[in-house]
Amino acid sequence: MTRPMRIGYWFPMFGGWLRNVEDEGMDTSWAHVRALARRSEELGYDLTLIAELFLNDIKGHEAPTLDAWTTAAMVAAVTERLELMVAVRPTFHDPAIFAKQAACLDQLSGGRLALNVVSSWWADEARRYGVRFDAHDDRYARTAEWLAVVAGAWQQPSFSFTGTHYSVDELVVAPKPMRSPRPTLYAGGESEAAKRLICAACDAYVMHGDPPERVAPKIADMRRRRAELGLPDMQYGLAAYVIVRDSEAEAQRELARITDVSPGAPGYRNYQDWIAHTQLETRPSLQDYSVSNRGLRAELVGTPEVVADRICGLAAVGVDLLLLQCSPQLEEMERIAAQVFPLLR
Repeated sequence: MTRPMRIGYWFPMFGGWLRNVEDEGMDTSWAHVRALARRSEELGYDLTLIAELFLNDIKGHEAPTLDAWTTAAMVAAVTERLELMVAVRPTFHDPAIFAKQAACLDQLSGGRLALNVVSSWWADEARRYGVRFDAHDDRYARTAEWLAVVAGAWQQPSFSFTGTHYSVDELVVAPKPMRSPRPTLYAGGESEAAKRLICAACDAYVMHGDPPERVAPKIADMRRRRAELGLPDMQYGLAAYVIVRDSEAEAQRELARITDVSPGAPGYRNYQDWIAHTQLETRPSLQDYSVSNRGLRAELVGTPEVVADRICGLAAVGVDLLLLQCSPQLEEMERIAAQVFPLLR
C-alpha cells in the first residue's frame, strides 16, 4: 500500500522557520541547500515548495534570503525526480517574460516545474523594491490577467491579450513547457476573491495549517465551487510544521521551546503588515505566528504513531499533499522519513 498522500517540504530559503530561535543551524549557503535537495530525493520526498520573498519574513528583513527562481534553477540541476513548486508573485514579474523563463526552466528540469501563485501581502517589501502594491481585491484582479497571459502563452502558438493591467500582441513562447496542458498551478487564499480565482484558473488549492475538522469544510466548499463551474476536482495541499519525538513529553517540550514568544524579535516586525493585507478566516495568534504559515495548527506533534495517524486523518478528508516545515530541517526530515514514512505505507 502506498502513502495516503504526497509529502513535500518547504525549501530553506530564509535560514529557518522559527521567529523565536535566532540560529536554527540552517544557513542559506549553496552547500547546505544543495545537500538537502539531493538528500530529500533519497529519502522519498515528492516535492519542494520554493517560496518567493525578497526580504526575510522569518528572521527579519536585514537577514539573508535566497531568490526563488535562481534557487529553483540550481535545485533542478542537482536533482532528478523532485517536483519544483516555485512561488511567483505577479506584481514582481512581467507575465510574458516570465512565461518564457518558466517554460525554459520546465524544459531543462525535464518537466518538473509547478507554480505556487501568490498575490502578495507584504506592503513594506513592495515599497522597498519599488513595486506597485494594490488593494486586496485589485491584487487578485491583476493576478487573473497575469495568469491569462501566462497560460495563453504556454498553450497557444501565438497569443494576444488586452486587459486593464497587461497587454501582449502575437506573443510567442517556444519551446512550451513539457507538461500538458501546462505545469500545475497551485494557489492559496481564504478571501472570497482568492477562492473565486483559484477555482476558475488553478489546479490545486493550498491551505494554511489546520486540523481535519477545519480542513474538511474548506475542501467541500472548493469542490462545490469547481462543480458549479463544470470543472474537475482539484488537488488539495496543506502547510504543516512537524515535531516527531520518541515520547509525547519530548514533543511537548520542543513545542514549548519554539513557541516561547518574544514579540520584539526581528521576525515579528511584519506581523501587523501581514494581518492588515490578508483576509484570513481566523486571525492567528502570536503563538501561531511563531512558526511560518500557521503550521502548528495541523497538530502534527507527537510520537511517530501519533503523527502518522494525524496525517492519515488529513488524507481522509481530502488532503493529498503535505508541505512540511521542521527545524533543523535536514535532521528532522531524516527523522520523519525513518520513523513516520513506514507507518504511512
